[in-house]
Amino acid sequence: MKHFVSGLALAAALAMPAMAQDGDTKVIGVSIPAATHGWAGGMNYFAQAAVERLEETYPQLDFVLATASDPAKQVNDIEDMVATRNIDALVVLPFESEPLTGPVQNVKASGAWVTVVDRGLSVEGIQDLYVAGDNPGFGRVAGEYMAEALPDGGKVVVLRGIPTTIDNERVEGFQAAVEGSGIEILGMEHGNWNRDQAFTVMQDFLSKFPEIDAVWASDDDMAVGVLAAIEAAGREDVQFVLGGAGMKEMIQRTMEGDAMVPANVTYPPAMIATAIEVTAAGLVSGAPVSGEFIIGSVLVTPENAETFYYPDSPF
Repeated sequence: MKHFVSGLALAAALAMPAMAQDGDTKVIGVSIPAATHGWAGGMNYFAQAAVERLEETYPQLDFVLATASDPAKQVNDIEDMVATRNIDALVVLPFESEPLTGPVQNVKASGAWVTVVDRGLSVEGIQDLYVAGDNPGFGRVAGEYMAEALPDGGKVVVLRGIPTTIDNERVEGFQAAVEGSGIEILGMEHGNWNRDQAFTVMQDFLSKFPEIDAVWASDDDMAVGVLAAIEAAGREDVQFVLGGAGMKEMIQRTMEGDAMVPANVTYPPAMIATAIEVTAAGLVSGAPVSGEFIIGSVLVTPENAETFYYPDSPF
């Protein structure tokens, strides 16, 4: 049975006095990918802001924040946190699911609290708390929009992210939503949430398929690369590109009625701050914060885009 963090319990935890249970200093390690793409850049920004804010709020908490440009570096960072800082809790957004599963299992075995964010591990049940967007819902919302936008069916291509459990969940949600709609998925390739790699993948798709009605880029960084490839090829058959995660430039294009970017699907990078805050609250107060904290995905259209447009955001 899964236990969910309720809004009431979370509010109570965050309102608890800043007093560690045993009076000792507690150390929270935060391990996240480096800013290799826009969403990750936003996530880094919100992680740093949360750490600075919580260090002021809870003087008895120390934080160790490390960013990694690949899974091997992230594994080393986590091992160092355990060996040199004896962390009491770990908040980790895995660079990739498979290579981080064993190391995070070892952290859990050391007795530390484990919060996993966004990209789940390849073995269930390791973490105490899981904070993420609604990944099946992210794919489902995108698929439902695609089916509605192409009521007579159509030929589409799909760009996947980094091979992770959340990428699998998104794709499965998308496929289920378009099933029976007359939409034909011509091909799916990993663009790894990177605009340059997405540009190359889309070039290959454009060379391989003479007719493409739409693209599910599944990420705004990849959507930027896809749009650039379409423009460079001079292709006019592609009706629109659907990204996701709410990059401010893409939200603005939707808000302004850009036909090539008619919609978006939310997946806020600020979820890392939520994960750090809930972990800190649980550590200092003993409040019951285990389980899952899932942030729903919302379809962004020209009608509601202004609500999701944050011009001062780094993403």
